[in-house]
Amino acid sequence: MFSFLRIIKFALQDIGRNFGLSLMTILILILMLLSVNTLFVIQILTNQATQSIKDQIDVSIYFNADSTDEEIKEVTEYINSFPEVVEVTFYSSEQVLDDFKKTHAGNEEILASLDELDENPLGPTTVIKTRVPSDYPNIIAALNIPEYENIIESKTFTDTEVAIRKIDNITTQVERFTIALSTFFGIIAFLIIFNTIRIAIYTQRIEISIKKLVGATNWFVRGPFLVESLIFSVVSTAVTFSLVLFIISFIDPYVGVIFNKTAFLTNYYLDNIILLVGVQFGVVLLLTLFSSILAIRRHLKV
Repeated sequence: MFSFLRIIKFALQDIGRNFGLSLMTILILILMLLSVNTLFVIQILTNQATQSIKDQIDVSIYFNADSTDEEIKEVTEYINSFPEVVEVTFYSSEQVLDDFKKTHAGNEEILASLDELDENPLGPTTVIKTRVPSDYPNIIAALNIPEYENIIESKTFTDTEVAIRKIDNITTQVERFTIALSTFFGIIAFLIIFNTIRIAIYTQRIEISIKKLVGATNWFVRGPFLVESLIFSVVSTAVTFSLVLFIISFIDPYVGVIFNKTAFLTNYYLDNIILLVGVQFGVVLLLTLFSSILAIRRHLKV
Protein backbone atom coordinates (compact mmCIF):
# COMPACT_ATOMS: atom_id res chain seq x y z
CA MET A 1 0.00 0.00 0.00
CA PHE A 2 2.86 2.35 0.84
CA SER A 3 4.48 1.68 -2.54
CA PHE A 4 1.15 2.24 -4.30
CA LEU A 5 0.70 5.61 -2.59
CA ARG A 6 4.22 6.60 -3.55
CA ILE A 7 3.46 5.66 -7.17
CA ILE A 8 0.40 7.95 -7.12
CA LYS A 9 2.49 10.74 -5.59
CA PHE A 10 5.13 10.41 -8.31
CA ALA A 11 2.43 10.41 -11.00
CA LEU A 12 0.89 13.65 -9.70
CA GLN A 13 4.36 15.21 -9.51
CA ASP A 14 5.03 14.25 -13.12
CA ILE A 15 1.75 15.79 -14.26
CA GLY A 16 2.61 18.98 -12.38
CA ARG A 17 6.09 19.16 -13.89
CA ASN A 18 4.76 18.68 -17.41
CA PHE A 19 1.43 20.41 -16.96
CA GLY A 20 1.39 21.96 -20.45
CA LEU A 21 2.01 18.65 -22.20
CA SER A 22 -0.44 16.87 -19.91
CA LEU A 23 -3.11 19.44 -20.74
CA MET A 24 -2.42 19.09 -24.45
CA THR A 25 -2.66 15.30 -24.17
CA ILE A 26 -6.05 15.54 -22.48
CA LEU A 27 -7.23 18.06 -25.09
CA ILE A 28 -6.28 15.77 -27.98
CA LEU A 29 -8.02 12.84 -26.30
CA ILE A 30 -11.15 14.99 -25.86
CA LEU A 31 -11.09 15.96 -29.54
CA MET A 32 -10.73 12.32 -30.51
CA LEU A 33 -13.67 11.31 -28.31
CA LEU A 34 -15.78 14.20 -29.59
CA SER A 35 -15.24 13.06 -33.17
CA VAL A 36 -16.25 9.52 -32.19
CA ASN A 37 -19.39 10.81 -30.46
CA THR A 38 -20.19 12.88 -33.52
CA LEU A 39 -20.17 9.64 -35.48
CA PHE A 40 -22.57 8.10 -32.95
CA VAL A 41 -24.95 11.06 -33.14
CA ILE A 42 -24.96 10.99 -36.93
CA GLN A 43 -25.70 7.27 -36.91
CA ILE A 44 -28.55 7.71 -34.41
CA LEU A 45 -30.13 10.56 -36.37
CA THR A 46 -29.76 8.72 -39.67
CA ASN A 47 -31.38 5.56 -38.32
CA GLN A 48 -34.25 7.58 -36.89
CA ALA A 49 -34.71 9.58 -40.11
CA THR A 50 -34.69 6.42 -42.20
CA GLN A 51 -37.18 4.74 -39.88
CA SER A 52 -39.45 7.80 -39.97
CA ILE A 53 -39.48 7.72 -43.75
CA LYS A 54 -40.17 3.99 -43.81
CA ASP A 55 -43.07 4.47 -41.36
CA GLN A 56 -44.68 6.91 -43.81
CA ILE A 57 -44.55 4.48 -46.72
CA ASP A 58 -47.74 2.59 -47.47
CA VAL A 59 -49.95 1.33 -50.28
CA SER A 60 -53.46 2.70 -50.66
CA ILE A 61 -56.03 0.49 -52.38
CA TYR A 62 -59.01 2.51 -53.71
CA PHE A 63 -62.14 0.47 -54.28
CA ASN A 64 -64.86 1.35 -56.74
CA ALA A 65 -67.78 3.15 -55.15
CA ASP A 66 -70.17 0.38 -56.25
CA SER A 67 -68.06 -2.46 -54.78
CA THR A 68 -70.02 -4.68 -52.41
CA ASP A 69 -69.00 -5.44 -48.84
CA GLU A 70 -68.40 -9.10 -49.78
CA GLU A 71 -66.00 -8.11 -52.58
CA ILE A 72 -64.09 -5.73 -50.34
CA LYS A 73 -63.91 -8.35 -47.61
CA GLU A 74 -62.53 -10.90 -50.08
CA VAL A 75 -59.77 -8.52 -51.20
CA THR A 76 -58.96 -7.59 -47.60
CA GLU A 77 -58.64 -11.24 -46.57
CA TYR A 78 -56.42 -11.87 -49.58
CA ILE A 79 -54.17 -9.00 -48.55
CA ASN A 80 -53.99 -10.25 -44.95
CA SER A 81 -52.84 -13.65 -46.18
CA PHE A 82 -49.45 -12.26 -47.15
CA PRO A 83 -46.81 -12.70 -44.39
CA GLU A 84 -45.16 -9.44 -45.46
CA VAL A 85 -48.24 -7.43 -44.43
CA VAL A 86 -48.14 -6.16 -40.84
CA GLU A 87 -51.08 -3.75 -40.82
CA VAL A 88 -54.25 -3.26 -42.87
CA THR A 89 -56.47 -0.24 -42.16
CA PHE A 90 -59.90 0.03 -43.77
CA TYR A 91 -61.67 3.37 -44.35
CA SER A 92 -65.33 3.43 -45.33
CA SER A 93 -66.68 5.72 -48.04
CA GLU A 94 -67.94 8.14 -45.40
CA GLN A 95 -64.55 8.29 -43.67
CA VAL A 96 -62.78 8.86 -46.98
CA LEU A 97 -65.21 11.68 -47.81
CA ASP A 98 -64.70 13.33 -44.41
CA ASP A 99 -60.91 13.14 -44.78
CA PHE A 100 -61.18 14.57 -48.28
CA LYS A 101 -63.21 17.53 -47.03
CA LYS A 102 -60.72 18.18 -44.21
CA THR A 103 -57.82 18.07 -46.64
CA HIS A 104 -59.49 20.55 -49.00
CA ALA A 105 -61.16 22.65 -46.33
CA GLY A 106 -59.71 25.84 -47.81
CA ASN A 107 -60.82 25.13 -51.38
CA GLU A 108 -64.42 26.31 -51.75
CA GLU A 109 -64.71 25.23 -55.39
CA ILE A 110 -64.00 21.58 -54.59
CA LEU A 111 -66.37 21.59 -51.63
CA ALA A 112 -69.07 23.23 -53.72
CA SER A 113 -68.64 20.55 -56.38
CA LEU A 114 -69.14 17.84 -53.77
CA ASP A 115 -72.32 19.52 -52.51
CA GLU A 116 -73.79 19.45 -56.01
CA LEU A 117 -73.43 15.67 -56.20
CA ASP A 118 -76.33 13.55 -55.03
CA GLU A 119 -74.13 10.76 -53.71
CA ASN A 120 -70.66 10.12 -52.35
CA PRO A 121 -68.32 9.74 -55.37
CA LEU A 122 -65.52 8.25 -53.28
CA GLY A 123 -65.25 4.55 -52.59
CA PRO A 124 -63.73 2.74 -49.61
CA THR A 125 -59.98 2.67 -49.17
CA THR A 126 -57.59 0.19 -47.59
CA VAL A 127 -54.12 1.26 -46.45
CA ILE A 128 -51.47 -1.46 -46.27
CA LYS A 129 -48.18 -1.47 -44.39
CA THR A 130 -45.49 -4.12 -44.82
CA ARG A 131 -42.37 -5.07 -42.88
CA VAL A 132 -39.94 -3.42 -45.28
CA PRO A 133 -40.53 -1.03 -48.22
CA SER A 134 -39.20 -3.58 -50.72
CA ASP A 135 -42.32 -5.72 -50.08
CA TYR A 136 -44.76 -3.13 -51.49
CA PRO A 137 -44.16 -3.82 -55.21
CA ASN A 138 -44.85 -7.51 -54.56
CA ILE A 139 -48.19 -6.70 -52.92
CA ILE A 140 -49.18 -4.43 -55.80
CA ALA A 141 -48.21 -7.08 -58.35
CA ALA A 142 -50.24 -9.68 -56.47
CA LEU A 143 -53.35 -7.47 -56.68
CA ASN A 144 -53.03 -7.03 -60.45
CA ILE A 145 -55.24 -9.99 -61.28
CA PRO A 146 -58.36 -10.05 -63.50
CA GLU A 147 -60.68 -10.99 -60.61
CA TYR A 148 -60.08 -7.63 -58.93
CA GLU A 149 -60.17 -5.33 -61.98
CA ASN A 150 -63.79 -4.32 -61.37
CA ILE A 151 -63.35 -4.06 -57.61
CA ILE A 152 -60.14 -2.07 -57.27
CA GLU A 153 -60.20 1.33 -58.94
CA SER A 154 -56.54 2.23 -58.40
CA LYS A 155 -53.49 1.59 -56.26
CA THR A 156 -50.95 4.16 -55.09
CA PHE A 157 -47.52 3.54 -53.69
CA THR A 158 -45.48 6.40 -52.25
CA ASP A 159 -42.00 5.25 -53.22
CA THR A 160 -39.52 6.97 -50.92
CA GLU A 161 -36.68 4.54 -51.56
CA VAL A 162 -34.86 7.33 -53.41
CA ALA A 163 -34.96 9.52 -50.30
CA ILE A 164 -33.73 6.63 -48.14
CA ARG A 165 -30.84 5.97 -50.54
CA LYS A 166 -29.87 9.63 -50.48
CA ILE A 167 -29.85 9.63 -46.68
CA ASP A 168 -27.73 6.46 -46.67
CA ASN A 169 -25.26 7.94 -49.17
CA ILE A 170 -24.87 11.17 -47.22
CA THR A 171 -24.49 9.23 -43.99
CA THR A 172 -21.85 6.97 -45.49
CA GLN A 173 -19.79 9.94 -46.64
CA VAL A 174 -20.08 11.69 -43.27
CA GLU A 175 -19.24 8.46 -41.43
CA ARG A 176 -16.11 7.98 -43.53
CA PHE A 177 -14.99 11.53 -42.82
CA THR A 178 -15.69 11.15 -39.10
CA ILE A 179 -13.85 7.82 -38.92
CA ALA A 180 -10.87 9.38 -40.68
CA LEU A 181 -10.99 12.32 -38.29
CA SER A 182 -11.21 10.02 -35.26
CA THR A 183 -8.28 7.96 -36.56
CA PHE A 184 -6.28 11.13 -37.10
CA PHE A 185 -6.91 12.32 -33.55
CA GLY A 186 -6.11 8.84 -32.27
CA ILE A 187 -2.70 8.89 -33.98
CA ILE A 188 -2.01 12.42 -32.76
CA ALA A 189 -3.05 11.41 -29.23
CA PHE A 190 -0.70 8.41 -29.37
CA LEU A 191 2.22 10.55 -30.54
CA ILE A 192 1.59 13.25 -27.93
CA ILE A 193 1.22 10.76 -25.08
CA PHE A 194 4.29 8.90 -26.29
CA ASN A 195 6.38 12.08 -26.39
CA THR A 196 4.93 13.37 -23.12
CA ILE A 197 6.07 10.20 -21.38
CA ARG A 198 9.46 10.37 -23.14
CA ILE A 199 10.01 13.94 -21.97
CA ALA A 200 8.95 13.02 -18.45
CA ILE A 201 11.31 10.04 -18.51
CA TYR A 202 14.16 12.18 -19.87
CA THR A 203 13.75 14.72 -17.09
CA GLN A 204 13.69 11.89 -14.55
CA ARG A 205 16.33 9.66 -16.11
CA ILE A 206 18.65 10.13 -13.13
CA GLU A 207 15.83 9.35 -10.68
CA ILE A 208 14.90 6.24 -12.66
CA SER A 209 18.53 5.09 -12.63
CA ILE A 210 18.73 5.58 -8.86
CA LYS A 211 15.48 3.70 -8.35
CA LYS A 212 16.74 0.80 -10.41
CA LEU A 213 20.10 0.78 -8.60
CA VAL A 214 18.47 0.62 -5.16
CA GLY A 215 16.32 -2.33 -6.23
CA ALA A 216 13.11 -0.80 -7.62
CA THR A 217 11.20 -3.22 -9.86
CA ASN A 218 10.27 -2.37 -13.42
CA TRP A 219 6.62 -2.13 -12.41
CA PHE A 220 7.44 0.39 -9.68
CA VAL A 221 9.19 2.54 -12.27
CA ARG A 222 6.34 2.10 -14.75
CA GLY A 223 3.72 2.71 -12.07
CA PRO A 224 3.58 6.54 -12.10
CA PHE A 225 3.32 6.66 -15.89
CA LEU A 226 0.54 4.08 -15.91
CA VAL A 227 -1.30 6.08 -13.26
CA GLU A 228 -0.89 9.15 -15.45
CA SER A 229 -2.47 7.23 -18.31
CA LEU A 230 -5.40 6.34 -16.07
CA ILE A 231 -5.80 9.98 -15.00
CA PHE A 232 -5.67 11.17 -18.63
CA SER A 233 -8.34 8.62 -19.57
CA VAL A 234 -10.68 9.47 -16.68
CA VAL A 235 -10.43 13.23 -17.15
CA SER A 236 -10.78 13.18 -20.95
CA THR A 237 -13.76 10.78 -20.83
CA ALA A 238 -15.54 12.77 -18.10
CA VAL A 239 -15.02 16.11 -19.83
CA THR A 240 -16.06 14.69 -23.20
CA PHE A 241 -19.35 13.29 -21.95
CA SER A 242 -20.11 16.50 -20.09
CA LEU A 243 -19.60 18.41 -23.35
CA VAL A 244 -21.60 15.87 -25.35
CA LEU A 245 -24.57 16.02 -22.97
CA PHE A 246 -24.44 19.84 -23.05
CA ILE A 247 -24.31 19.94 -26.86
CA ILE A 248 -27.10 17.40 -27.43
CA SER A 249 -29.31 19.14 -24.86
CA PHE A 250 -28.87 22.27 -26.98
CA ILE A 251 -29.77 20.60 -30.29
CA ASP A 252 -32.42 18.27 -28.86
CA PRO A 253 -35.31 20.77 -29.25
CA TYR A 254 -34.57 21.07 -32.98
CA VAL A 255 -34.28 17.31 -33.36
CA GLY A 256 -37.51 16.88 -31.40
CA VAL A 257 -39.39 19.10 -33.89
CA ILE A 258 -38.21 16.92 -36.78
CA PHE A 259 -38.90 13.54 -35.20
CA ASN A 260 -41.72 14.65 -32.89
CA LYS A 261 -39.86 13.26 -29.88
CA THR A 262 -38.89 15.10 -26.71
CA ALA A 263 -35.20 14.92 -25.64
CA PHE A 264 -34.54 12.19 -28.19
CA LEU A 265 -30.73 12.32 -28.15
CA THR A 266 -30.46 13.02 -24.44
CA ASN A 267 -32.64 10.05 -23.55
CA TYR A 268 -30.67 7.80 -25.89
CA TYR A 269 -27.35 8.79 -24.32
CA LEU A 270 -28.63 8.48 -20.77
CA ASP A 271 -30.18 5.07 -21.51
CA ASN A 272 -26.88 3.81 -22.97
CA ILE A 273 -24.44 5.86 -20.89
CA ILE A 274 -22.81 2.85 -19.19
CA LEU A 275 -22.05 1.17 -22.52
CA LEU A 276 -20.95 4.37 -24.25
CA VAL A 277 -18.75 5.60 -21.40
CA GLY A 278 -17.34 2.13 -20.74
CA VAL A 279 -16.35 1.44 -24.34
CA GLN A 280 -14.82 4.85 -24.95
CA PHE A 281 -13.01 4.90 -21.62
CA GLY A 282 -11.62 1.43 -22.32
CA VAL A 283 -10.35 2.43 -25.77
CA VAL A 284 -8.69 5.60 -24.45
CA LEU A 285 -7.16 3.73 -21.52
CA LEU A 286 -5.69 1.06 -23.80
CA LEU A 287 -4.30 3.77 -26.08
CA THR A 288 -2.65 5.68 -23.24
CA LEU A 289 -1.34 2.55 -21.50
CA PHE A 290 0.15 1.23 -24.72
CA SER A 291 1.82 4.59 -25.37
CA SER A 292 3.23 4.72 -21.85
CA ILE A 293 4.57 1.15 -21.84
CA LEU A 294 6.16 1.62 -25.26
CA ALA A 295 7.79 4.92 -24.30
CA ILE A 296 9.33 3.70 -21.04
CA ARG A 297 10.46 0.29 -22.21
CA ARG A 298 13.95 1.30 -23.35
CA HIS A 299 14.66 3.18 -20.12
CA LEU A 300 14.18 0.21 -17.83
CA LYS A 301 17.52 -1.31 -18.75
CA VAL A 302 19.97 0.16 -16.26
